[in-house]
Amino acid sequence: MADRMAAIGELRAYLAHLVEEKKRAGSADDLLGRLAATTTEDGGLTVDELLGAALLLLTAGHETTAHMIGLGTLTLLDHPDQYAVLRTNPDIAADTVEELLRYLTIIHSGALRVARADVEIGGQVIRAGEGAIALLSAANHDPGVYSQPDTFDVQRGAQQHMAFGFGIHQCIGQPLARIELRVALT
Repeated sequence: MADRMAAIGELRAYLAHLVEEKKRAGSADDLLGRLAATTTEDGGLTVDELLGAALLLLTAGHETTAHMIGLGTLTLLDHPDQYAVLRTNPDIAADTVEELLRYLTIIHSGALRVARADVEIGGQVIRAGEGAIALLSAANHDPGVYSQPDTFDVQRGAQQHMAFGFGIHQCIGQPLARIELRVALT
């Protein structure tokens, strides 16, 4: 754990150095540069907020996609019949990515919530003040939504999965992740 925290500290220091360089040079030709140009201590993002956002984008945007590429490849190799369908029909690459996202659901739990009032969900009462966790992987394997949810089917056309969250809490990087996965897996 100490090594992990030290590595995060080093990465944060590196990003802080980049932000300062971009602010000094007036460079706003990339996301970090544009955000750095808007940082102020009295109105816009603070440098600390910017560094937090940059760390989140870097780790969430890279790490999860990299893991999904590896797990997606393994899943296709573990299901040679489905891999053969993709190989003979590369036009279904986008559907294959969506099915992999549904089937694997690399982020398993959604946002943590606390009930503001008593609410009943699926016959279970959650009392005001009690916590609830949306299990995205369970939602993506719900037999009420998906026929044979534990079967990997590249032709399923799974469009309403929860792999990137839901509502206003959806991952902002999902279009890029989908493109990267489609390119890597084809």
